[in-house]
Amino acid sequence: MRLVVDHRTTYRFSVPQARLIQMLRLTPSGTDGQAVANWGIHVDCDARMRHGRDGFGNRTTMLYVEGSIESIEIEVSGEVLTNSSDGVLHGSVEPLPPALFCRTTALTEGDAALAAFAADVVSGRGDDIARLHALNLALHRRFELDRGRPVAGRSAAQAFVLDSATPRDLAHMFAAAARLLGLPARYVSGYSTAGFAGDASPAPHGWVEAHVAGLGWVAFDPSTGLCADEAYVRVAVALDSAGAAPVAGSRLGEGDEELDVDVMVEKGQ
Repeated sequence: MRLVVDHRTTYRFSVPQARLIQMLRLTPSGTDGQAVANWGIHVDCDARMRHGRDGFGNRTTMLYVEGSIESIEIEVSGEVLTNSSDGVLHGSVEPLPPALFCRTTALTEGDAALAAFAADVVSGRGDDIARLHALNLALHRRFELDRGRPVAGRSAAQAFVLDSATPRDLAHMFAAAARLLGLPARYVSGYSTAGFAGDASPAPHGWVEAHVAGLGWVAFDPSTGLCADEAYVRVAVALDSAGAAPVAGSRLGEGDEELDVDVMVEKGQ
């Protein structure tokens, strides 16, 4: 499948800023399941960019802008060719052992209620892959999907008591539940047609990869209750969404900032 991506992030400041430093995790890496045909990052002002990789193996771009800065728009556009692998990941950069992804974080912190839910869902399931499929489907069926912008700082335990959940919430709950079951799991940020109600989305998509002994990393999306397939562009992984954030950084200046994000993913010809 050919997927065409257009992702725009705009910051507007109430007071001009003297300096911006941003880490961008906006560039996908090639794997056996996806090949980057073309990809570019464009900024609407003078900026310096330095490319590299972070500790999780994600491709990064450090963005440096000197003031006076009233606003900045970061546009990402490109095409990625994908193929189906039943959710199983092959050919990815893996600098860290799977066991690291059993570690919990503030965003993936579970509680007794989530632990009991996970234990009940997987009861009687014969192997780890069956348990993970059951967990994925159970989370999908439990929550109404909220396609709005995610709430910053909401933990898996906090999301679990709600009636609706964003893709980010669902991914955090899956990761937390899998880790409570002793299975490594990590957050994935990227793009997918699955994250859309219409033509555009308020944010990049988020899903999960869980590690199964003898099989490797397998991608699950509790937003759909299915494994991630060729309709997904995998960009970054981390312990939670903060570590895989598409844009993160700091600014030097007073005042407030306003953020607008718009993402479009289409099937190309």
